[in-house]
Amino acid sequence: MLLWLLAWLFFAAPAPAKKITYWVEPCGKPENGCRAGDSELAAWALRAWQNAAEGALEFSPVAARSEARIRILWASAEQGLYGEARPITVNGQRGAELYVLPAPLETGGDPLLRDAIVYLTCLHESGHALGLAHTSAFDDIMYSFQFGGDIPEYFGRYRRRLRTRADIQNNSGLSDADRRHLSTALRTPAIP
Repeated sequence: MLLWLLAWLFFAAPAPAKKITYWVEPCGKPENGCRAGDSELAAWALRAWQNAAEGALEFSPVAARSEARIRILWASAEQGLYGEARPITVNGQRGAELYVLPAPLETGGDPLLRDAIVYLTCLHESGHALGLAHTSAFDDIMYSFQFGGDIPEYFGRYRRRLRTRADIQNNSGLSDADRRHLSTALRTPAIP
């Protein structure tokens, strides 16, 4: 009986969380459209993935860009980026630099729509940093607009779930399929 209990405790104990450091570029260049609070949206996106991982993933901010495995940088329109993840290696571990255009679509003066776009772009690009690929399912955060689809509706349906900016923290934007794909990615060596 004691052997059975010890075996159960050993095999039932959750694996330690995979720890990933991150750094978010401060907003200091007016030409890239970054606004105060955008760094918070980026952190909320990482927290959404952490929550979806149910204890298997832990993000922590670092002060030095060089020590961060995930680096979120604000792109300018001149760079021709909407959002992009580029692989990097940090201290021998896989990482990514994420480029996010802070205001990629005309938002009609709706600050919540603008924040929703920034948040969802950070969420999508950080999904790539975690090893997730594009999907063709319009409900997924990892959906690729290369499959077509109504871009304003993609962001608009999320915006309609928000009454205040703080609501973003309670509406992850992740689909059930995104969560399953994350679970699969966490079981691979892609996220050391």
